[in-house]
Amino acid sequence: MAITKTDFMRGMQCRKMLWLDRHKPGLRVIPPEVQVRLDAGNDFGDRAMAMFGPYEEMTVYRPGTRIPDKQAMLARTQDALLRGVPVICEAAFSNYNNYCAVDLLRKTETGHDLYEVKNAPAVYEQFIRDAAFQYYIIRRTGLRIDRIFIVTHGPDEENPFVSNDVTKQAREYYDWINDNIWDLNRMTKEREEPDVPCGEQCSKPYECWYYGYCHGLVREPEQLTIEDWN
Repeated sequence: MAITKTDFMRGMQCRKMLWLDRHKPGLRVIPPEVQVRLDAGNDFGDRAMAMFGPYEEMTVYRPGTRIPDKQAMLARTQDALLRGVPVICEAAFSNYNNYCAVDLLRKTETGHDLYEVKNAPAVYEQFIRDAAFQYYIIRRTGLRIDRIFIVTHGPDEENPFVSNDVTKQAREYYDWINDNIWDLNRMTKEREEPDVPCGEQCSKPYECWYYGYCHGLVREPEQLTIEDWN
């Protein structure tokens, strides 16, 4: 695949972050507290799958792994769309190898509504960009998207989910995404590591997993000597 939703969001936070993801992923360090938040987000997303009742999930893993089989998910999604499945979870779409998987895709009378689920109490701008990337990919496949929602925490367990309509804001990002997605594609194929000074992007909107590397707190394993280990 070329650029995924995660690639795009990370690349727009910092080009170097995305380049390191592709070329030096072994340098990443995910703090335990961040992993806890990621796991909690996955749990919240799993619960939200049933917010509209019965659904079909498109997730397929490569044999013996927890790595999504994107090609299998794309094929499974097309079959579900042809069958008119009312609610599809993790629906996969690709355009020129750029890829996304939608948390919930709900059939309407004229097309589908898109729901991006976030383990958060409110809608933040990065969430809208996240949903906008999905809208961009799906629109280019020809599937009609009527409305776009961000699902956040509800007030209590009896009302655990709130659907926030961000259709207008998300659609306004279409040209911005188109202007940047191809540039990120080219950048990931460059052999030289981008020269990006450390700055606000190291921690906003999310702390970078390469923070230690870029700030000189850790070195690449191949740079270590025998003395370093003693």
